[in-house]
Amino acid sequence: MGNKLVNNIYHVLFECFGPQYWWPGDSPWEICLGAVLTQNTNWGNVEKAIANLKTIDSLCPRKILEMKRESLEEALRPSGYFKLKSVRLSNVARWWLENVENDKLKKRPSNLDYWRDSILAVNGVGPETADSILLYSFGLPTFVIDAYTRRIMHRHFNTPENVSYAVLRDLFMDNLPHDAKLFNEYHALFVRLAKELCRKNICLPSCPFASHE
Repeated sequence: MGNKLVNNIYHVLFECFGPQYWWPGDSPWEICLGAVLTQNTNWGNVEKAIANLKTIDSLCPRKILEMKRESLEEALRPSGYFKLKSVRLSNVARWWLENVENDKLKKRPSNLDYWRDSILAVNGVGPETADSILLYSFGLPTFVIDAYTRRIMHRHFNTPENVSYAVLRDLFMDNLPHDAKLFNEYHALFVRLAKELCRKNICLPSCPFASHE
């Protein structure tokens, strides 16, 4: 399993679905916020929480930190685990104010590993959230692994069901050009496939990889 396979998967998905125009959000911070809130919930619930913050004019990291905890929790309630997410979002907001200026990462040793280590050090941020923020908010070339990716790769291409995040991420990072646009599109196509055809409990016959089962 290597370069030929991961390239073929991409081309099949792109031919099937076309460009996805991801990630939804009107600003890098809104995209970052969505990446934090989407943990353990669906996107529709995240949109409700974001709409709540917009309604009270608090969709920026500084205002989030200035909010009373109870008010922030109530705004985030639709996203589930709202008490925990209010803490995590506050932690990310502090990181943002320290490291981002005019929606861009401040000039430091600005390689991917530096920024990945930086955001992974934030309490409550795991690899999937970190990679989502770096790819979708800042256009850094890092590959996002999520439950959809794991499902498709295990079901159709025999990766172990319990494969680690790092090992599966390396499969794509090591066999594709480090192009943020490509990684963005690839992850979005996995999500589209998993939601529409390669579902949790059934893979529909129209799934382009059904013959691999």
